[in-house]
Order: sequence, then C-alpha cells, then structure tokens
Amino acid sequence: MNYKPRFIARERRGRNMKINEVSKLTGLPISTLRFYERKNLIPDRFVARDENNYRIYSEEIVEFLDDVKVLLSVDFSIEELSTLVNQQIDLAYEDKKMIVEQKIKEIEDIQKRLRKSKKFLNTILEGKANFQTKC
Repeated sequence: MNYKPRFIARERRGRNMKINEVSKLTGLPISTLRFYERKNLIPDRFVARDENNYRIYSEEIVEFLDDVKVLLSVDFSIEELSTLVNQQIDLAYEDKKMIVEQKIKEIEDIQKRLRKSKKFLNTILEGKANFQTKC
C-alpha cells in the first residue's frame, strides 16, 4: 500500500487512545467522533494517525469533547463551533468573540422567556390566572 497518513502519532505527554476508548469515555458514538473530524470540529492537536492509519487521540480530547457537548447543549451549531476552534479559518478574535457574545444574548433571552413562563404557571397554580381550567 502506498498510502501515507496525513500525520503520524507523535510522542505526547499523557496517554494515547484509540477511537473506541474515546467513545466510551465521552459517551459519544464513534460515528459522531468521525463526523466531528469531518466537520473540522476536532483540532489536529488532539488526533493523529499511527503507522497503520488508525486514529490516535491524546487524553486531552475527553475534556475538549465534554466542552463541545456543553456548547452544543446551548444551541451552538457544529458550523459555529468549527469556526471557533478551527485554526485554518482566518477569523479575527473580535469576530469569534462576537459569535460567543451573540450566543450569550440568545441564552439570556431564553432565560427571560422561561422566567416569564414559570411566573405564569405559578399564577395558574395559585388560581389567579384568567385561564380556562383550574389546576
């Protein structure tokens, strides 16, 4: 076979893991990890290839992926996250900062709506709301 891997696993501090171990530690399916790589969501510093072209992950990938899961849970898109972490995308710090600030604003808007909804639901429970049914 004449295939040369993109990069070979280098000596790293800490332990190196194959994709199935990363999957078990993060709770993410292997297919999701591969999808994240295709979308450039996993920076090259966390993954390399061994002489057999298997993916080798540094142990720091687990904490990184935990952060990714948190960001996805607050409605960051894969594309937004890829833009933030991908070194190859030439985006100024101020532009990346603006993406994060916009997401904070969206979260604050959601919190405001949730507080209003909670207040209304409490009003229903107290029987003070003009609502069709009493609880």
